[in-house]
Amino acid sequence: MSTMGRREFSVSLAAGLVAGWVSDAAAGEGAGMDATQTRDGGLTQVGGIKVGHFTESRRPTGCTVILTEDGAVCGVDVRGGAPGTRETDLLDPVNTVQKVHAVVLSGGSAFGLEAAGGVVRYLEERGIGFPVGPAKVPIVPAAILFDLGVGDWTIRPGADAGYRAARAATDGPVPEGSVGAGAGATVGKVLGLSRAMKGGLGTAVVRLPRGGTVSALVAVNAMGDVLDPDTGRTVAGVRGEDGKSLPGAMNVLLAGTGAHASQNGENTSIGVVATDVALTKAEATKVAQMAHDGLARAIHPVHTPWDGDTLFALSTGKVEIPQPAFLVGAVAAEVVARAVVRAVRAATGLPGLPSATELGSA
Repeated sequence: MSTMGRREFSVSLAAGLVAGWVSDAAAGEGAGMDATQTRDGGLTQVGGIKVGHFTESRRPTGCTVILTEDGAVCGVDVRGGAPGTRETDLLDPVNTVQKVHAVVLSGGSAFGLEAAGGVVRYLEERGIGFPVGPAKVPIVPAAILFDLGVGDWTIRPGADAGYRAARAATDGPVPEGSVGAGAGATVGKVLGLSRAMKGGLGTAVVRLPRGGTVSALVAVNAMGDVLDPDTGRTVAGVRGEDGKSLPGAMNVLLAGTGAHASQNGENTSIGVVATDVALTKAEATKVAQMAHDGLARAIHPVHTPWDGDTLFALSTGKVEIPQPAFLVGAVAAEVVARAVVRAVRAATGLPGLPSATELGSA
């Protein structure tokens, strides 16, 4: 595997996916066969939040929709150097619109931004949106990750995928792992895809001592390794020449053997932090900024020129606490870090892309 060229690996991976990518009808909407259920409910433990996945059955890709049908205050922070986003400018605190009605996370690189159009259609059919004259315009920001190197790149989430994910959204426990936006995610790519491991989608939740809930959902598709912040141990990342050891992405970079120019933009971790604590738009933006510390705790390196790391922060505004941005932002970093680790632990491997469970590193 260590001497396999990029083109050879792509051909080998595609052939393996045709033979080994097993899915059923349920994988199109909802959990799918490659997902696990989070025990604590994850992001949907915040009242007013629903989550739905579309997982493509023809190759590993998909999208995840976070519905806030009653509207939620939203902030965003983009840290990576290669982002793909939609409707993020309107989230600036100085701009007019105060609430969003959904957030879309999608695979498929820039093509995957089309999934948001399907969510807009779903919401429009239900009369949900920002009132503008005779119309109600659904406000649906989105962010994408790059998974086109896994299987047939011409298959990617579109408007129909977004519509189906929105239709599948529920307030029940959130499926994790190789599902939705995390279906084609990979991690540890400083030596290219042939030495990487499977990424995925994870979610985590913390209940605040003064009341209120903070949760996160992250699709992890990083160039760097995923580390357990509690132990410092690598859970998933770049593999050694034997295909099993985990030498550490930073060690590889310091040795001068990693980070090929051909990897530009082929990564990106994206996610949402949600809380029922009341936040202003400016406070939600600060929470999104603080939440990125969770990515930095669990992904090494992170926020590179070749990652488009983007986090949204949502507030449904049901609970009032003093100094909300301080406490929610601090906890947001914690739940993001937990969600990142859960994502790779719940992932299902693909041919040539083992999971943390398969390598025994989970």
